[in-house]
Formats: sequence, C-alpha cells, structure tokens
Amino acid sequence: MRRSSRSVKRMRLVLLIDALVVAVLICGCTVGPKYHTPSVQTPAAYKEVTPENQKDIDNWKLAQPSDAVIRGNWWEVFNEPELNKFEEQVNVSNQSIVAAEASFMAERALVREARSQLFPTVTTDPSISRERISPNLKEFNGSSGAGGTTPTTPVTKPFNDFSLPFDATWVPDLWGKIRNTVKSSAYGAQASAADLANTRLSMQADLAVDYFDLRSQDSLKQLLDSTVDAYKESLRLTQVLYQTGINNEETVAQAETQLETTEAQDTNVGILRAQYEHAIAMLVGQPASTFSIPVKALATAPPPIPYGVPSQLLERRPDVAAEERLVAQANAQIGIARAAYFPTITLSAAGGFETSSIGNWFTWPSRFWSIGPSAAETIFDAGLRRATVQQYRSQYDETVANYRQNVLTAFQQVEDNLSGLRILSQEIEQQNVAINSSQKYLTIATSRWKLGLDPYLDVITAQTTLLSNQQTLVNLKIQQITSSVQLIEALGGGWDTSQLPSTAALVK
Repeated sequence: MRRSSRSVKRMRLVLLIDALVVAVLICGCTVGPKYHTPSVQTPAAYKEVTPENQKDIDNWKLAQPSDAVIRGNWWEVFNEPELNKFEEQVNVSNQSIVAAEASFMAERALVREARSQLFPTVTTDPSISRERISPNLKEFNGSSGAGGTTPTTPVTKPFNDFSLPFDATWVPDLWGKIRNTVKSSAYGAQASAADLANTRLSMQADLAVDYFDLRSQDSLKQLLDSTVDAYKESLRLTQVLYQTGINNEETVAQAETQLETTEAQDTNVGILRAQYEHAIAMLVGQPASTFSIPVKALATAPPPIPYGVPSQLLERRPDVAAEERLVAQANAQIGIARAAYFPTITLSAAGGFETSSIGNWFTWPSRFWSIGPSAAETIFDAGLRRATVQQYRSQYDETVANYRQNVLTAFQQVEDNLSGLRILSQEIEQQNVAINSSQKYLTIATSRWKLGLDPYLDVITAQTTLLSNQQTLVNLKIQQITSSVQLIEALGGGWDTSQLPSTAALVK
C-alpha cells in the first residue's frame, strides 16, 4: 500500500529533526579558557626548621616529616580528656559550623539546578471545560457577505473540550554554556565545602585556645593562692616580732599591704576564668548560665607536631583550597560569558489529545502534534558581551591575587608559630633560671631581715620579684601551648584536599 503524501512529509520532518539533534551532539564544544591552578612561589623548607634552631628547643621537639601526619582529631595529641569531650560537642552543636554546613548544602543544590539544564523540559497542562461559542463570532459561525453568500446557522449549542497537551523544549549545549555553569556551580560548592572545613577547624582551635587559657587562669589562681598563704605567714611573723618589740608597726603595715594587694590579684583572676568558661559554652552550643568547668591547673606539655614540607601546605589548608576553587569558578564564568557570542538553538515539540467527548479522549484520531527547531542570535548589543567577558576576566584576576595572598599568609602563620615555639622554649628556660635566682634572693633577704641587718622592705621586694617571675612563667607556658594549637591550625589540622567532594558526588 502506497504511503500518503502527508505521511512522507511527516517522516522527512522527523528525520530532519533527528539529523539536527545528532549534529548538535557531535559538533557541540565548550568555549572558554582551560583552567590551570595558578602558580605560586613555594619555599623548599621552612626557615625556622633547621638543625640549629631545633637544638635551641627545650622540652619541645618538632616531629619530623617522616613521622605520622596530623590526624583529623588533632586535639587528642594534647592528652586532655575534657578537651576531647568539648571538641566532639563543637562538631555537633556549634552554630557557626551548622550555618556553614547549611551554606554548603545550598551550594550543592545549585550544582543540581545547573545540571538539570542539560536535559529537555517536559510540561503538561490538562484541562476539561464546557464552552458555548457566541453566535456573533463570524469566524466560527460563518457570514452573509455581499455576493449572495448564504448565511450559516449560528452554532450556539454548548460543547465539551477535553485537552491533554504535552510540551517538550530542549536547548542543546552547543557552546558549553550549561557545562561551564555546572562546573562553576561545582567549583563554588567545593569552595563552600572547604569553607565548612575551615570554619570547623577555626572553631576547634578557638575552643582549644580558650580551654588552655582557662587552665592557665587555674594555674595562676593556684600560684596566687599559695602566695597569699605565704604572705599570711609573713604577716603573722611580723606581728609576733612587733609584739615582742623587735619590729616596728611600719613593718606590719607593709606586710598587710602586700597581703591585701595579692588577695585582690587573686580575686581578679576569676574574671578572666569566667569569661573563658562562657566562651567555651558558646563554642560547644550551650547556654553560659548552665555551663561550668571544674578547676584544674594547666599540666599539659606541648606535643611533637609533624610540620611536613611547605609544598604540602597548599593541599592541607582548607582556606587555601577554598580560594583555589574560587579561581576555578571564576575561570568557568569566563566561558559562560563567551558563549553569549554564539546563537542559541531550541528544539521544541508539542502533542497530546483533544476531543469534545470524553469517550474519545485517548483515541488515535484525537491526537495533535507539532515539532520544529528555532534559533536566536544577538546582532547588536553595543559592546555588552565584550564588556561582560572583560568583567569576568578581571574577576578571575582578582581571585588569583586573593589565592596567592592567602598562600603567603599561610606560610607566614606557620613561620610565626614555629619561631614562637622556638623562642618561647628558650625564654621558658631562662625564666626558670630567673625564678631560681628570685627564690635565692628571697631566702637571703628574709634571713638578713630576721637578723636585723636589712629592713622588711627588702623582703617585700624579693617576694614581689619572685611572684612576678612565677606569673611570667605561667604566661609563657600558656603562650607555648596556644602556639602549638595555632601551629596545628596553620598546618591545616589534618585536613587535605582529597576530602573535597567530587563533581560526581555533588550531583547525586
């Protein structure tokens, strides 16, 4: 049986559309610059990490690059069970981390939104209506014009309209605009994931620093408590000697003044301790009013820290990784802008069923359809596209500069903490010598006062010097332990870029 002319034309149209689709898939390309990670100057070794410098370190030794790397739960190297408990709470309850995680999930959703544009959009708009055509509509009811045309009978009888249309639209990604958009969104999501890791690391480090600061206040309180007890004993001795006529009233007044001043210092320590306790409560997501930490003096020594080599720092710092992903995102944006120079081709198709009788709604004769491509191209835009490309190129240059600045800051922070730990080790050793000398000075001054050779003021001077040196030692030790925390943070806290989600994982 010979096919009808209409069927042959319909088949030719379908074949033409199929050929166009195949050509689109074969010829599609991605415009825009290929991405390369920006080059940065990386030193071969840390300046502070030399055999000569390590010899100066007392009671603290840098772990060698061959030692175990920093682990995810890096705070466990301090062997503080209470700190470990608080750190686990930070990961779950800290609201800054929760907010950063929500931001990452939003960025991840943007990747899926962008990817959905690679596929056709299919819509439907079913309707059921009952209609009546106005008899005065000539285009529906006919007309009785000049020339003797016989008027038709107006169609006034109501009728039903059952419609089930389907529309499909697809914009082939000929020039890679959608693919670049997916890349841009994926890079943005990866940057957000790195920001989340950096926020988590910052909150963990802040907690560790606040915890050790609180313990330093406990150590200072312990020192002042023992000093107050010693000064009370000195006051009692001056009172006894005064009552026996050996000392004068001035000596008693001096001892009282020194005791009362030290008691005020002892009381003042409670202010900072309370503030650190409140800060820890906030970090672990608890109300400060219902949170408390038992008193315990600082007894933690700085642990060995594997520092690695400078080239590894770029892979271990989440903030550096975030900046690098933003550079990649800015590069993809250039490709999106350049795609505007090329035409947009849209493939559209429509079809469905329509009838006035529900019984015939889904029968073959009730079908209708249409199919065809369209193209759109901007002919004149007064330089808009060129300016847009220039804008994104400039933004790319900005992100490259930010990335390189962040790398320089990372190296600075590592060197700062390495030098701080080295110098603090020397200073603590010197301070211990100073305390021993102060203790000897106090012993001599006390003996000479008891023998009546020197005034009690010399004893007070010696006691004040000893207390000052002891307080300095407490502060140096807290600087040393917090510098250890900050060095771990500067080294990335056990994080590395392998933990960033892949593009495939982001679209799931």
